Amino acid sequence: MTPVSMLLNILWILIGGAWMAAGWLIAAVIMAITIVGLPWARAAFNIAVYTLLPFGSRAVNRYDVTGMEDIGTGPLGVIGNIIWFVLAGWWLALGHLLTALALAITIIGIPFAWAHLKLAGIALWPIGKVIVPA
Repeated sequence: MTPVSMLLNILWILIGGAWMAAGWLIAAVIMAITIVGLPWARAAFNIAVYTLLPFGSRAVNRYDVTGMEDIGTGPLGVIGNIIWFVLAGWWLALGHLLTALALAITIIGIPFAWAHLKLAGIALWPIGKVIVPA
């Protein structure tokens, strides 16, 4: 991780990243408790870590990394993402959007608001994503 990424991640945690990472973690725990939700729990946990430290890494489609389709990148992944959207995706995306709006008021907060907007998109459709270094 570069020094700039490290500084941005520290600032990110202090001004809103920690509470959204906690939201992702809560979603992962709730999904894991149901046992049926374990595939969503794994995706939510991975994105919780990404939400805690978003600078210096990015989320990409797993197919783009591996070059092969799997359960998460095929038709079952689409169904899983639809179920995710109904159960947890919309409220996580809403949290990211509200935080982005609050941060966009200041000039210093604009890069952080942009990161929240990217995370809001991931919140709507997380299955089949993988986090890679930028």
